[in-house]
Amino acid sequence: MSAAPRTRTRATLVGMTAILMWATLGVFGAGSGAVPPFLLNALCFGLSGGLALAFLALRGELSVLAQPLRVWAFGTFGLFGFHFFYFTAIRNAPPVDANLINYTWPLLIVVFSALLPGERLKLHHVIGAVLGLAGAALLVTRGGSVSFDPAYALGYGAAVASALFWSIYSVISRRLGAVPTGAVAGFCLMTAGLSLACHLALEETVWPSGAIQWGSVIALGLFPVGLAFFTWDVGVKQGDIQVLGAAAYSAPLLSTLLLIAFGFGAFTVTVALACLLITIGAVVAAKDMILRKPA
Repeated sequence: MSAAPRTRTRATLVGMTAILMWATLGVFGAGSGAVPPFLLNALCFGLSGGLALAFLALRGELSVLAQPLRVWAFGTFGLFGFHFFYFTAIRNAPPVDANLINYTWPLLIVVFSALLPGERLKLHHVIGAVLGLAGAALLVTRGGSVSFDPAYALGYGAAVASALFWSIYSVISRRLGAVPTGAVAGFCLMTAGLSLACHLALEETVWPSGAIQWGSVIALGLFPVGLAFFTWDVGVKQGDIQVLGAAAYSAPLLSTLLLIAFGFGAFTVTVALACLLITIGAVVAAKDMILRKPA
């Protein structure tokens, strides 16, 4: 195997750690109490961005933040835009419907990746992503049906926007491969500032209370709303973006399994079937990486 495939595989595996961390969103989110979403966003991104900034300072690498305005705008609106539209969606539409629409972003990543230089979208990539979407749909709807009511058009539109924001952010990050991953620290801090502004304008302040709630907020800021964005950046810039897109459907599955493990749900036939579909989808999408022979 040549050095390039090894590097690509390694970066893909680094990107997959973000998916594992996003799987903890449900558990830590449940543990954070009644903190309103934009305030929670501000606290988590403020913590992750502040720690990353300190890390860069200790390494003498603050110069990575000296990026063109277009890069700052892209990174900030990518992170903040996704969260803003997602929160808008679940407030203005039934959460099941909004989440189902939002979870099209991994499939969109796989499809949009065909526009990238040097990337080829193959049939097994699409099949894997569609299987993952089917599994995620089972989880979100709990095996039931959804009925899209025109009265919730604003929420549905916001869910579409959130899916587009994150998929486009992930794909265009590949085109900005020269931008160091450390620059994500600045994007996190800007997102924290915008989230705080939205909180002050739209929400009533409710702070975490007790060790469990504060611990959950800190855990969110360290991992799923922190380190995950840095490892995802490595993955989408240097790894197999189609495999990452299909594998991303394991996040809602793993999140569901964690919630079950902590007593917030039960393991059902629907969860088992979703597990099977998402696993098969990820394996199908990663066929080239799994079956790659040494040169």
